[in-house]
Amino acid sequence: MSVIFESILPIFLIVVLGVLLKRWRTISSGLWEGLDQFGYFVLFPSLLFVTLYRADFSGLAIGNVAFVAIGSIIVSSIAILAFWPLAKRLGVASGSFSTLFQTSTRWNAFVALAIADKLFGSGGLALVALVMALIILPINVINVSVLAVMGSQSRSIRALAVRFATNPLILGCIAGVALRFLPFPLYAPLVDAIDLIARAALGLGLLMVGAGLRIRDALMPRPIVLVSVALKLLAFPLLMVLLSLLVGIDGESLLLMALCGAVPTAMNGYLLARQMGGDAPLYAAITTVQTAASFLTIPLVLALAAQLGSG
Repeated sequence: MSVIFESILPIFLIVVLGVLLKRWRTISSGLWEGLDQFGYFVLFPSLLFVTLYRADFSGLAIGNVAFVAIGSIIVSSIAILAFWPLAKRLGVASGSFSTLFQTSTRWNAFVALAIADKLFGSGGLALVALVMALIILPINVINVSVLAVMGSQSRSIRALAVRFATNPLILGCIAGVALRFLPFPLYAPLVDAIDLIARAALGLGLLMVGAGLRIRDALMPRPIVLVSVALKLLAFPLLMVLLSLLVGIDGESLLLMALCGAVPTAMNGYLLARQMGGDAPLYAAITTVQTAASFLTIPLVLALAAQLGSG
């Protein structure tokens, strides 16, 4: 429990710092919009590129892990989208639903990496990195599609194709995967330079989540916030555990798959919501509540996975 607490606490503290900095009058309010754009177009694409380009996946059962990771995303996405007609009749705006979708399907891989490193060492890091590589592209394609359809006035196939072709997160993923297959490595100083830029993405992204936070929404969460918490922190990891058991994943690998599903949502979706017409304040509130709730739900999910795996 203390390992998980210590892994999540720094993330939560940086979000709180963002709340305080946004309200510090010494800092110009115009700074935050520029940081949004810089993170969206430069920092997070760099982070995705470096992560995928450098990841080491040797010695892992890629087929079974791919089935569980990608299958979980597809099943959960279809299930959530199936509720859109009902949510619309209940008065949920499309921007709010797209945020519910994002926060229920995205996952904070870096929380998973931190916990995996402390609990399982280098083997745990390798498996989490593999899951990360497998689902970064599908998650971003699916989420960009949902945001493009729900947040754009133009819903033509051509408009959607343009959004895909110009989305910096998707381009970063594609470049990171494609350049792994070059017959020669990229010039090392170039990769190191991109890596230095990428290192700023996590801290800046968390600060921006805090800067966009509405305290009241976090302290007195709306029903849609609680729905997202239940979907992401309980239903999604349970789905990953069940699919893992279905293909014979057990032991430490089962716990790591459960961990990947149980971490809170990722902060980069907040930037996407701001850029593509989602409900960014709702995203910030959900991220904060999920992060706080994950202090309790991650140990619960891991204990349940261990029980199912042994039974």
